[in-house]
Amino acid sequence: MDFLKRLGFYLVGLSIGIVFLTFFLKKKSEETGTEFCYFPNCRTLKDIRSKPMSYSDKVNQLFLEKKIDTLDILDVLRNGDVDFSNSETKTTPCKTYIIEGSIKEREAILKIRNCREKALLESISYP
Repeated sequence: MDFLKRLGFYLVGLSIGIVFLTFFLKKKSEETGTEFCYFPNCRTLKDIRSKPMSYSDKVNQLFLEKKIDTLDILDVLRNGDVDFSNSETKTTPCKTYIIEGSIKEREAILKIRNCREKALLESISYP
């Protein structure tokens, strides 16, 4: 058997295996709620979501005025982008992250202090 036939069989088998593997891993992650986070943005947002969230007085005022709700915040923490260049990631004991996302179809910037035990949403601004 020449090399091109062997390469063709190998590539066909590899592609079928990748399709099955993708299907089963996707199904498994949906059933268990497991999320595979390897990139810094995903890992940071997952770490913030895993902690109890507290809110500053400014943010509580926005809640009282019904301008935002906790579902909007959770949506940004799931789909937002962390701006690492403007965040303070070297400070101790709490790191401050700037997260960009959309709230009610408007671009918003969240400033979150991420401590060991909890996360504090300090401010929400609209550029």
